[in-house]
Amino acid sequence: MTLTANWSYPTAIKFGAGRIAELAEQCKAAGMTKPLLVTDRALAALPITARALDILDAAGLGRAVFSEVDANPTEANMEAGLTVYRAGGHDGVVCFGGGSALDLGKMIALMVDQSCSVWDLEDVGDWWTRANPDTIAPIVAVPTTAGTGSEVGRAGVLTNAKTHRKKIIFHPKLLPAVTICDPELTVGMPKFITAGTGMDALAHCLEAYCSPHYHPMSQGIALEGMRLVIENLPRAYATPDDIEARAHMMSAAAMGAVAFQKGLGAIHSLSHPIGAVYNTHHGTTNAVVMPMVLDFNRPAIEARLARAAAYLDIAGGFDGFRARVMELRAALSIPENLSAMGVEESRLDELTEMALEDPSCGGNPVEMTRENTRKLFQDCL
Repeated sequence: MTLTANWSYPTAIKFGAGRIAELAEQCKAAGMTKPLLVTDRALAALPITARALDILDAAGLGRAVFSEVDANPTEANMEAGLTVYRAGGHDGVVCFGGGSALDLGKMIALMVDQSCSVWDLEDVGDWWTRANPDTIAPIVAVPTTAGTGSEVGRAGVLTNAKTHRKKIIFHPKLLPAVTICDPELTVGMPKFITAGTGMDALAHCLEAYCSPHYHPMSQGIALEGMRLVIENLPRAYATPDDIEARAHMMSAAAMGAVAFQKGLGAIHSLSHPIGAVYNTHHGTTNAVVMPMVLDFNRPAIEARLARAAAYLDIAGGFDGFRARVMELRAALSIPENLSAMGVEESRLDELTEMALEDPSCGGNPVEMTRENTRKLFQDCL
C-alpha cells in the first residue's frame, strides 16, 4: 500500500515520506521570501531541523530560526518571537514541531501587526473579527509529532502566564496555507512523546465522536481516526521506525483536529487547567483522565460507544471500549492517575473553576457543574 496523497480538506496537505524536500517550494507558493522557522528548544538542536533549514537556505530563503518555546507557550514566548520576526524583516512563518511550536508559530504570524491584544482574539463568539486579517503572515506547517493536529487547525493555545489560564486563540487565517506531513520526521520522537501525542489524537477523535453537536462529516472522521490510533499507536511505540504505522498516526492526528470542529469535552476541560498549573504534557494528561471521563459520560454515550466498538472490532460494547483504553494506557506506560502526575487535592477547587471556564465544557455530552466536575477531578486522583 502506498501511503502518499494530496489532500485539500481542510487545507492543502502534502502527505508522504520524504516530502519535507518540498518545504522551500511550498513556502514560495505561500508568498514567502524570508520565512522564520519556529520550533522548540529540543528540536532546534536535532538533525531534522537542520535539514529543514538547509532546504530553505539552498532555495535562497535563509535559515532563520526561533526556538524559545515552552512546553505550554505563553505570551512572553510570543513577544520574544515577534521581536525576532520584526527585527529579521520576515514575511512568513514555518511552524515546525509538535503542538507547542505549531501553536506559537501561529500566534507570531497572527500578532505581527495587530492593534489589539492577543487575549482580545480568544475563541469567543465573533471576537476573531477584531483582528486585521490583512496583516496576518502566511503560515506553512510541518508537524514532527502525531497528536495535536494543530497543522490543520484555525486556532492555537496560549497560556496566560499571570493567571495560569490556557486560552484558545482563533482566526480563520491561522489555518496554514500548506501542511507538509512527512512521517519520517516523527521517527526520532522519544517514546513518551509518541505515547502522549498519540493519546492526544485519540482524545480528539473520541471527544468529537461523543460530542452531542451535529456534524456528520466530523463524526465519520472521528470514528476512522480512533481506528487508526488503536491499531497503529502500539506499533509506532514498540517499533519507532515503522513508517507505515507512523504515517497512519500522522493521518489520525490531522483527522482528530478536523473532527473536533464538532466539539471537545471533559477530557480537555480537565487537562487544560492541569497543564497550565502543573506544566504537564497535554496528551499524557488527556490519557490519564480518559477512562474516568468515559465513566462520567457513560449515561449519555453508552449506546454510541457500543456502535463505535463494533466498527473497531472490539467486543463488549462500552465496557470493551473502556478496557481497550486501559490496555493502551498500560502498554504506553501512561501514569495511572493525576496524583502520579503531581496534582494535589488541595488545588481541586481552583482546578474545578478553571475547568468550568474552559470552552471544551460546551461539547461534553453530560453537563458539567461545579459539584460533578470537582468529583470527577477527585476520581482522577
